[in-house]
Amino acid sequence: MFDSFPDGVSERMDRPTYHADLGRLYTSGIGFLNKLERGQHFKERGFPSWEAFAGGDWERALSLADERREDYAQELGRASRLGVAHRRLRVVEFPVTPYVQWELSVLRVRVDLGDDIKVLDARDISNIERSRPVPEVVVLGDVVMYEVVYDEDGNADGANRYTDRSLIRETNVGFDALYERAEGFYDFFDREIVPLAPPQASDAPTGFRGSR
Repeated sequence: MFDSFPDGVSERMDRPTYHADLGRLYTSGIGFLNKLERGQHFKERGFPSWEAFAGGDWERALSLADERREDYAQELGRASRLGVAHRRLRVVEFPVTPYVQWELSVLRVRVDLGDDIKVLDARDISNIERSRPVPEVVVLGDVVMYEVVYDEDGNADGANRYTDRSLIRETNVGFDALYERAEGFYDFFDREIVPLAPPQASDAPTGFRGSR
């Protein structure tokens, strides 16, 4: 699974170029967006809820996440009008990191609004990740694929852009297989996240690259 990914040819894009390219192609009739997230430690500078979490104010972090509800509703409504089906798969390691605990609390707001998100226990794919982690990617239909790139401090730093159709197909097939095995968001969240104490932000190394 994802065997060809390490040898794929890509174009490096800085963050503004990546966002502009994604925005342009998103409206071109791609049909679906698949997002696979693998990283466990990241920073979301400029995102108010993350800033509150990083500052140790967990209740405010949750409140600010909920305040994004209308923004998320508009985003999902736009996707529906464009005919773009969204699916997101979040791989989670144990013990759950503070960042992932915060991120899943934000994603819960999106799921409440109908976003299609599942969670996969990293232990369930240890056989797949013997030599490398599954890729951290955003795939727009069969047109383009972005491997999200982060700097050493865990800050978003652009993406590697892939256009090889066979590689994109293979990645989508791998995504489909993992998504089928994954657990429903609420089942995972209620069992694994709700019982946790408020997290403390950490400066842990970024590990596998990922994003919210």
